[in-house]
Amino acid sequence: MTETRTLSTTTTGRYLVEPASHGSGTGSPLLVGFHGYGQNAEHLLEDLRRIPGAAHWTLVAVQALHRFYSSKTREVVGSWMTSQDRERAIEDNRAYVARVVAELRKDPRDRKLVFAGFSQGAAMAWRAAAHCRPCQGLIVLGGDLPRDVAEAPALDLPPTLIGRGEGDKFYSSSQLAEDLALLKSRGHTPKVVSFDGGHEWGVDFLSAAGRFLEAVRS
Repeated sequence: MTETRTLSTTTTGRYLVEPASHGSGTGSPLLVGFHGYGQNAEHLLEDLRRIPGAAHWTLVAVQALHRFYSSKTREVVGSWMTSQDRERAIEDNRAYVARVVAELRKDPRDRKLVFAGFSQGAAMAWRAAAHCRPCQGLIVLGGDLPRDVAEAPALDLPPTLIGRGEGDKFYSSSQLAEDLALLKSRGHTPKVVSFDGGHEWGVDFLSAAGRFLEAVRS
């Protein structure tokens, strides 16, 4: 009979850091983000820059550990996980994000922290906000609430902004409604922004994210 065995190994993670251009870069708040499937850290950083007021924040784009070449552009892109050995991949990703945050927080000054995630990266943002404490905010766009977060014995989440494009074919309105019901049952009521667009960083959502970040920063 064939046995499936797993073992832990090491790999190299990659993340981009862009210091705040307004104010002190070393003392600025941190916006740590996670890209979608088939994207990379550069793609996410471009979108984070588009958020109004992002220049006041140190922007951090974390790249998924599982890299591959895009079939269309041959660009190196990534995926956070597949269904294979999913639970172990979740553990690996949580440990990876914790190490990134620990490196960013080596500066002894108090720095506010917000996590952001798009599409497949939304699940990573939920997990980061639930496990990397303290954090002051969570922004998720076009991605569902992972059940390992929703069904955790203790769920302590910061103020949250959820976005969905009305034409999003990957994150349905019914899935959003299910996620909101789960959160409500756990005593968490996020702010929700629906906008005219698809699976993307829509202009209206970017504006809402800017207002959300300004409220956290002030």
